[in-house]
Amino acid sequence: MPNMKVNVSAKKENPTKTVVKARNFEMIIDEPSNLGGTDHGANPVEYVLASLAGCLNVVGHVVAKEMGFEIKNLEIELDGELNPARFMGKSDKERAGYQAINVKMKPETDADEDTLKTWIEKVESRCPVSDNLANATPVNITL
Repeated sequence: MPNMKVNVSAKKENPTKTVVKARNFEMIIDEPSNLGGTDHGANPVEYVLASLAGCLNVVGHVVAKEMGFEIKNLEIELDGELNPARFMGKSDKERAGYQAINVKMKPETDADEDTLKTWIEKVESRCPVSDNLANATPVNITL
């Protein structure tokens, strides 16, 4: 299969609010008011978790179909901790990003526990967003 190129564009609306266009969709990214934002949308690190949840859902259903079982419902809970000191310019001792991301997948299915263990391993190994978060990906920022 050839590589698939993904494009988005973004424009600032104010110092904390960004409007992102992806295909025919617009996403509002903003900070909560306690971080100086207008709280008109999820913030960037919340979008990271949301992106991971969306990807796990899609890949989870693809893998389940390949393995011959149906997912009747899927709930995904995600959380992560980060220290805002680096982002705010107050420290350079820790990373700016999440120290860890925890994901709890709650599938409603008739599949047995062994099947679900295999399923979750395959899902994690095939999810592009999980792969980007777990592995160093070059990011080239230019003018």
